[in-house]
Amino acid sequence: MANFCDYLVLLIVGLASILLLRFLFTKSCIKQCLPPSPIALPIIGHLYLLRNLPHQAFYNISSRYGPLVYLLFGSKPCVLVSSPEMAKQVLKTHEFCFLNRPKRTNLDYITYGSADFVLAPYGPYWRFMKKLCMTELLGGRILQQHLPIRAEEFKLFLKGLREKVNVKVNIGDELSMLANNIITRMALRRRCWDVEGEGHQLIEVVREMTELGGKFNLGDMLWFVKKFDLQGFGKRLKSVRSRYDAIMEKIIKEHEDARRKRKEDEGVRDLLDILLDIYADESSDIRLTRENIKAFIMNMIGAGTETSACTIEWAMAELVNNPEVMARARQEIDSLVGKGRLVEESDIPNLPYVQSIIKETMRLHPTGPLIVRQSTGDCNINGYDIPARTTVFVNVWAIGRDQNIWENPLEFRPERFLNEEGQSPLDLKGQNFELLSFGAGRRSCPGASLALQIIPTTLAGMIHCFEWKVGEDGTGTVDMDEGPGMALPRAHTLHCIPVVRVHTSALV
Repeated sequence: MANFCDYLVLLIVGLASILLLRFLFTKSCIKQCLPPSPIALPIIGHLYLLRNLPHQAFYNISSRYGPLVYLLFGSKPCVLVSSPEMAKQVLKTHEFCFLNRPKRTNLDYITYGSADFVLAPYGPYWRFMKKLCMTELLGGRILQQHLPIRAEEFKLFLKGLREKVNVKVNIGDELSMLANNIITRMALRRRCWDVEGEGHQLIEVVREMTELGGKFNLGDMLWFVKKFDLQGFGKRLKSVRSRYDAIMEKIIKEHEDARRKRKEDEGVRDLLDILLDIYADESSDIRLTRENIKAFIMNMIGAGTETSACTIEWAMAELVNNPEVMARARQEIDSLVGKGRLVEESDIPNLPYVQSIIKETMRLHPTGPLIVRQSTGDCNINGYDIPARTTVFVNVWAIGRDQNIWENPLEFRPERFLNEEGQSPLDLKGQNFELLSFGAGRRSCPGASLALQIIPTTLAGMIHCFEWKVGEDGTGTVDMDEGPGMALPRAHTLHCIPVVRVHTSALV
């Protein structure tokens, strides 16, 4: 009898909760004209609609309810944006209302909270760091100064592949090593190939931090479980940040000691040197802390390496499955570069088809499938009310597959980006809302220029120097399944067998 009474009480409470939520939601809708919305469940709202790959789940929701959809994740209001027109409204027309990013517990902790530039709220510190990125840290002058580093690592990468000819190669691992070496040398004057070295340890720790930062934390959506750490993230977050902190403190102190010993104009400064100059400058508009520096370096390594490597790996997978595209790209490179030298960064503007391959890859496989913002005040988009503190998801992945924009959107056709003059009016810098690979507006990716040096040059070099075989007879295809992760990795790592086709002195 007691058990029956307990179940009866639970049933009454459940029904009362449903009625209360419906009442509140209906009352809210009367006051506000919210976008269309699926049926919400008590307590969890629309969390039941999510899957391992949120961008795909969001695509299915938007396909049914339209380009602007209102959702409740627990108690958190959210809006899905899935068309270029709506994305333009959020990222340009009403940009000042959507310049902040929502806090996520895991990511906030490992990036030192408000010390992190990427997640910092729009304000004096964010503007200072953005200007610093564009003029000093990732500006054209610094990128040009670090060109020899990229060129050297590019040659070492190709030579490494040359030593593995006719052997099955893990393309993802090779590309990650290249991207990591470039970033760690530019940022810290260290390579990450030595397993015992600090560079390698740093990469491993940042990889773990990135994985944890991308995990879904129930406490962000359901306030009443926030203090319980049901998923056990607490100890792991403390451990990984503590290890990262120890490595970075050692590297920073080594840099400080070296700076005191060398002359002011001795050699090209790395990014940590530039940050330490500002850290020591008492007249600087914004005084950087050591946490600011550590957070910036972590973002450089975490975002800068994984995204570039993933994009090139996806491009190679598409080329293996589309040999006619590979052949046309190779013909373009051969006609410009010949077979007596390697592709260089300066060649890329004269390789429009290679550029179109990059654009088509980023359309289908954007390494940032979701642009996430949070409204700072009430806003009206296309006649619908967006309340303050609403999290907005711009589904870049869905926009890239919109059949109203792209003809046969699931086909890999780089030609779609070439006009009669052999060029494309669409760029990747956020001016075209059909192609938001690096975001748009003030909060677009500050590392876009660096990525657009590394990605096409590396891909062109791989096409130029090697034939690529898959399977026993070399004519196999690869699956195109996506895996979970912040940078939209492949579900299964790409393995190919390289066969040398260009014998240059650089590859001997």
